[in-house]
Amino acid sequence: MRPENAHQAMLLRLLREGGRSRAELGDVVDLSRSKLNVELDRLIELGLAEPDGLAESRGGRRSGRVRLSRQTRFAGIDIGATSVDVAVTDGELGVLGHLSEPCDIREGPAAVLDRAVTLLGKLREQGLYTQLHGAGIGVPGPVSFPEGVPVVPPIMPGWDRYPVREAVSEELGCPAMVDNDVNIMALGELHAGLARQVGDFLLVKIGTGVGCGIVVDGKIYRGVSGSAGDIGHIRVDDDGPICACGNSGCLEAYFGGAALARQATAVARSGGSPYLAERLAAAGELTAEDVAAAAAQGDAAAIQIVRDGGRRVGQVLASLVSFFNPGLVIIAGGVARLGHVLLAEIRSVVYRRSLPLATGNLPIVLSELGDAAGIVGATRLISDHVYSAA
Repeated sequence: MRPENAHQAMLLRLLREGGRSRAELGDVVDLSRSKLNVELDRLIELGLAEPDGLAESRGGRRSGRVRLSRQTRFAGIDIGATSVDVAVTDGELGVLGHLSEPCDIREGPAAVLDRAVTLLGKLREQGLYTQLHGAGIGVPGPVSFPEGVPVVPPIMPGWDRYPVREAVSEELGCPAMVDNDVNIMALGELHAGLARQVGDFLLVKIGTGVGCGIVVDGKIYRGVSGSAGDIGHIRVDDDGPICACGNSGCLEAYFGGAALARQATAVARSGGSPYLAERLAAAGELTAEDVAAAAAQGDAAAIQIVRDGGRRVGQVLASLVSFFNPGLVIIAGGVARLGHVLLAEIRSVVYRRSLPLATGNLPIVLSELGDAAGIVGATRLISDHVYSAA
């Protein structure tokens, strides 16, 4: 069920922020009182909204409150390189249940999407929903947004042009939308994170890959073909290591998850870090999480790896800040758990190298949503679609 016109769509999006009285809605929408009441009554008839008692008096008769239907349910599916997260939310995007498990993106679309659907089935068995009204999906690669398909994703073998949107929609019996995982996270921050009051911001995700969600005037900017924000493949050194994309010297080749693991292994084997050497001997391999743990312990070699990576991220970000002039920069993703050592290095480079006018009031912060950003953003994506005129 979708709203029938733009007025109803606007009212649903306002109610997504929480129930309001008819009088409060009248204060913020450009509709006559009678037209507003007609549209709200129609949304209640359609089952998209419901009455919610009476509001406090504002000096006259008490106005009736309206909220989104308590039956509305959205699914968020956040597929990473090494994990899959699913959640079910209500119409206001409050998370009712959230499950996560390790999952290798290289298993291919059929296997990975089946895992996601199975996890959602577990949430259904818990009684969280009987019917879904929409599903949003994030994947760790470039997406043709109008078609709902990944396009030549470097770390997703077998996914090129796979009909993710159609497959999930058919499996779950509801509308579905798919986007790049970084855009999904940016939508999560816009809805429930540090960017709620910011119309223009950048979200930099540093995980297995490096990407950037660009929000302009409260909307995701995807570019002509959907590849806007692919900053992990900006070259930072002509003579640098080979990247997963086939080029050399990309930012991602220096500071993605695989690059951090490679640098940590080299340091451990050269005797530069007893801590990392011990972890390597115990596990047989190192990960970005090991670098984070070592840095947190004060390990000098690990801290240097983090600083070097932060410096390169800062160099790229300084150019973006001078070009885009955002109101906020959020650092997110698994590698962002390297925390304040990373943040301090990025800040120092950006503030030193960008134009003073662009950085004078620019906060650069770590995400506070963590793993929830992707699933909340995925449900924000599909709710934007469901709460738009059919």
